[in-house]
Amino acid sequence: MPSPRRATLATVAASAGVSVATVSKVLNGRSDVAPATRSLVQSLLVQHDYVASSPRRGESAGRDTVEVQLDKALNAYSTEILQGAVEAGADVGVAVVVSVRQRAARPVAWARDLAGAGRRALIAVTSELTTGHLSALSRARLPLVMIDPLNLPRARVTSIGSTNFSGGLAATQHLLSLGHRRIAYIGGHATAACHQARMHGYRAAMEAEGAVVLPHYVQTGHFQYHDGVVGGATLLDLPEPPTAIFAGNDATALGIIEAARARGLRIPEDLSIVGFDDTQIAPMASPPLTTIRQPLREMGAVALRTGLRLAAGEKIDSHHVELATSLVVRGSTAVAR
Repeated sequence: MPSPRRATLATVAASAGVSVATVSKVLNGRSDVAPATRSLVQSLLVQHDYVASSPRRGESAGRDTVEVQLDKALNAYSTEILQGAVEAGADVGVAVVVSVRQRAARPVAWARDLAGAGRRALIAVTSELTTGHLSALSRARLPLVMIDPLNLPRARVTSIGSTNFSGGLAATQHLLSLGHRRIAYIGGHATAACHQARMHGYRAAMEAEGAVVLPHYVQTGHFQYHDGVVGGATLLDLPEPPTAIFAGNDATALGIIEAARARGLRIPEDLSIVGFDDTQIAPMASPPLTTIRQPLREMGAVALRTGLRLAAGEKIDSHHVELATSLVVRGSTAVAR
């Protein structure tokens, strides 16, 4: 599908009845423009959905930049991804800028600001973007790479993830191999692709072993510590609580550990727990957390390199890349009693 036709400075200038130079002065914040003219030009820029072109390589005296944009503040997961992107950028002389997306911003204004800042590409981490956002980025000719998107718009989007299904399968198989049969799962956003894949991996392992998946043993959340505290409490207060819990990420797993501690339960003697991600908090947990390792730094690096290839007009082999996960056994799992 062809990209929407972009408004130009000449388009805006013709609508306002002024010169292209005057429109350029307004865009650059120059003071030598009459207030009424400035107001008219600014309103027409919005009306025409004008997006400034990104500077081409060599047109700017500064370094090329790629923006890594988060939906919320940095956490253990996004810090690992960012580290990988920064290291990959340093290898090719590209700076990485980090921001938190302002949800209230109009898509066109959002894309215009990114393009106007001279970004070569945008990496969105666990974001929810609409077709309006994608269209605005296309108009700005700004390549997008998503990491573990919370939603997948119908338009083709380049994304980086891991083998979430295999990871969920491996986590549950590990617990089953220790003799556990009452195994619960606390995941993330119900519609998130990574949550769905991990949950299906959990279910597949349970079904293959003939273990029953009770409806109240499967919970959703937001991949946060609080989800583990609340969800863990709900599970552990059941008349027949699980003997093991697979958590959708490490932060949730730590919340479950706290819920167990508050009830006088020992990890792993009374309850086995497996996390997901293998962030820096996993080996520092008490006891150290058995978890599924996502190659988060490599995911960040691949996203940056892919964004730069798209910006250079190169064709990529696949619009979705999954990197392999692996089980890391530590001290939070033990044989069922």
